[in-house]
Parts: sequence; C-alpha cells; structure tokens
Amino acid sequence: MNDDKNLLHIKDLKTWFHTEVGHVRAVDGVTMKIPEGSTLGVVGESGCGKTVLALSVMRLLPMPPAKIVAGEILLDDVDLLKLDAKAMRHVRGKKISMIFQEPMTSLNPIMTIGEQISEVIRLHEGQSRKGAKEQAIEIMRRVGIEAPEKRAGHYPHQMSGGMRQRVMIAMALACKPRLMIADEPTTALDVTVQAQILELMDELQQSFNTSILFISHDLGVIAHSADYVVIMYAGKIVEESPVASFFSDPLHPYSLGLLEAIPTLRIGHGSRLKVIPGSVPDVSGEIRGCAFCDRCPYIMPICREEEPALYEKKPHRYVRCWKDL
Repeated sequence: MNDDKNLLHIKDLKTWFHTEVGHVRAVDGVTMKIPEGSTLGVVGESGCGKTVLALSVMRLLPMPPAKIVAGEILLDDVDLLKLDAKAMRHVRGKKISMIFQEPMTSLNPIMTIGEQISEVIRLHEGQSRKGAKEQAIEIMRRVGIEAPEKRAGHYPHQMSGGMRQRVMIAMALACKPRLMIADEPTTALDVTVQAQILELMDELQQSFNTSILFISHDLGVIAHSADYVVIMYAGKIVEESPVASFFSDPLHPYSLGLLEAIPTLRIGHGSRLKVIPGSVPDVSGEIRGCAFCDRCPYIMPICREEEPALYEKKPHRYVRCWKDL
C-alpha cells in the first residue's frame, strides 16, 4: 500500500506461543500498512494467524504463553510495543477499538448496555455520569438502535445477535478511535443482518474517517468492505493486492484456491464444490520451503527447499511464490 498518511504500520511482527511441543509461530514476520480512512481486509483459514495479529496490535494476548519476539507496531509513528501498561490502556478504546466475533461473550452479562458504553466514555473522555449516559444514548441512536433511551437499560441477553453487534460497534466508536479492528464481526449473524451491519460500518467510517482492519474468512464480506486485501497462510502474508485486482486476477495458488471454493449459483445438481486439499501445516517448528507446497497444484522442486520471498509481481501487488518468477 502507498506510504501517504499511513495510520498503522506493522513491521516484521513475530508473535509466538511457547508450548511444550515447541514455539508456535502464529504470526511470523508480518508487515502491513493501513492509510487513514481506508479498510484493509485480512483473509485466511482458521489457524493462519489473523486473530493473533489483531490481539497483538491491541496487546491483549496472555504473556506467557504468548510473546511478541520481534517487530514494531506503529500507530501515528508511535511504537505500541514500547508503551507501558497504563499508556496502552489509554490507547485502547480511545485511539484503537475492537469489535469481536461473538458479542455475547464480549459484553458483560450483569451490566446494562448503557452502563457498558458509558463506562468507555467516562474512562477515556472524562465525562460525568450524566454526560456519558447522554453520549451513550446518542451513539446508540447513530448505530441504528431503536428507542435507545429504553434499550440503554437492557442487558445483553435481552437483545438479538444483530442488536448486540450494534452495541459492540457503538462501544468501539464511542470515543471516535482512529483505528477500528473488526474480527469476524458478522460471522454469527444471518445474511440480512450481516448486510445491515456492513452498511452501518461503511456509513460510520465515512462519518468518523476511521481506518478499519477487517479480519474475515468470508471473501464476499471482504469484496464489499475492503480497499486492499492481505492473504495470510501459516502466519505469513502470501499475497497483498488492491481488492478489485485480487478478485479479477489472484496471484498466489492459495488465493486461487480460496476463490474457487466460493459457492456459486452455477454449481449444478450433483456437482461438488472445489476444495483445497490437505490442511494448514503445523507451525510449532521450522517449515522448510514454502508452507503451502504440500497443497499446491503447481509445486516445483525448489518449493520444498527454499521459502520464497514476498516480492512485487505487478504494480502495488505482492506475492510469496516461486511460480512464474
């Protein structure tokens, strides 16, 4: 991505988990940038390192067993990894916020919705209880929650899944953060509600000029929401591309496999979806060669011997693959 006004710049980030079976390289040398006001989509199978990447940025991983062994996470040129715990608490919610996949496990079940949103505002904005409550009700209205004055007194279990996700978005935007991380925010929702949430996020992004790191395994969601896409596999980036170019001309065999696995209306009776054979490799030790080689239809001898570097194959498009080098 271009270097103009990058809000977030992650440089060679390595987040490992130290376990009895070895060092699990969940994120292994990831570099990416997010310009102001744009959306970067991060895609990959379960276990590829997407959520660990997000939690590394938020510094919410339990340490141990997790450890950030190398790299920088620059927000407005300030390295978040060098901040102490108190300074990082000020960053969370105020400058960076996060929407989690399942709001029912992220919201406090014994606090009302209004109390939870107000708590964020009081903590970061220094508002009085009355002022924070008024601001909470206003942000609830902004995210499309009907009768917010009444809903503010409800508990999470009294709301539908889509409404709880709107509450999570309200909490995330309460202090107008510069960066919002959305980790599979629509996975647990039905298609109609999912579309409403995506439209809402688009509208609020335009209103607040918030940058979004959008993590998903759903390429349809990424096509709708992202300006730029990063494909992760076994803790590494294997492709980076503007979103339109990615869907029209994927560069990595893994990317092609993901696109071919999308269900379409053209699949006839008795036909089967294409699948990527095999599974993501064990990242608890060194992987020799390309991590995707055992699943790749284009494998060559060098693929088993040497890992390819991420290089610019086309303007603003990067790939980690020996094919057509």
